[in-house]
Amino acid sequence: MYQDGPATVRMTIRTLMNPGSRSASRPLLPDNARLPAVAIVAACVLTTALLAALLGHATHAGRLDTGIDARVRASLLGHPKLLALLDRLGDMPAIAGMTVVLILVCLLWRQYRGAVLLAISIPAAAVITERLLKPLVGRTALGFLSFPSGHATGTFALATAIAVLLSGATRVPRAVRLVAAAAAFAVASAVAAAMIALGFHYFTDAVAGAAVGVGMVLAAALALDLLMLAWWRSHEPPPATGAADGSRPADAGDTRRRKADAR
Repeated sequence: MYQDGPATVRMTIRTLMNPGSRSASRPLLPDNARLPAVAIVAACVLTTALLAALLGHATHAGRLDTGIDARVRASLLGHPKLLALLDRLGDMPAIAGMTVVLILVCLLWRQYRGAVLLAISIPAAAVITERLLKPLVGRTALGFLSFPSGHATGTFALATAIAVLLSGATRVPRAVRLVAAAAAFAVASAVAAAMIALGFHYFTDAVAGAAVGVGMVLAAALALDLLMLAWWRSHEPPPATGAADGSRPADAGDTRRRKADAR
C-alpha cells in the first residue's frame, strides 16, 4: 500500500486539476466559444470608441438617432406604466440586487468562477460607463450626461453574464438555455428602448451602453479562464520518470532496498 502512495497522490492531484472533473472548475466559456468571444469584445471596443469620437460633447440627436428615436417613442409613449417598470428595472439598485441574487445562486451550486465573474464584471461595466466614459465623452440629453446609457450597460451586462453561465449548465436542456438567454437579452433591449422613449438617451447611447456591458463581461470571462488555466498548469505535477516505457518510478524505499541487496 505504501509503494502505491505517490501514484495515488498524483492521480488525485490530476483529478482535482482537471477542468472537466468538477462543475466548480469548468471553464466559463467552451473552447468553441472563445474565438467568437474575442471577436465580439473587439467589436464592442471599436463600436464604443468610434461612437465616442463622433458624438463627443454633442447636445442633440445625431443622424443615426433621429429616425430610430422617433419610431421608438411613437411605439412606447402610449404605455406609461410599462415605461416606468422598465426604467426601474434598469436602475442601479435593481441591477445590484439581481447581481447579488445571481452570485448567491452560483455559490449555492458551487459555480465559484461564475460568482467571481458577476462580482467583477457587472460593477466594472458600471464604473467604465458612469465614471470614465460619460465624463470623458460629455454628450448630454435633457441636460444630463447620456453616453453611454447606464441602463443599457447594466441590463446587457447581466444578460451576457446569464448567457455565459447558461453555456456551462450542461444539465439544462439546450433549448431551455437558448430561450432563457434570449429572454434576458430581450428584457435588456426593452429597457434600452424605454430610456430612448423617455428621452433620457439616444439610440447611439443605448448601442454604446450595450457594447460596454457585453464587452466587459466577455472580456472578464476570457481573462478568468486564462488565469485558471495558467494556475492549473503551474500546479500540475511533472510527468513521472519511466512513464514512457510503462515502468513505475522508484521511490525512496525501492532505492534503499536495492542498496541493501548490493551489499
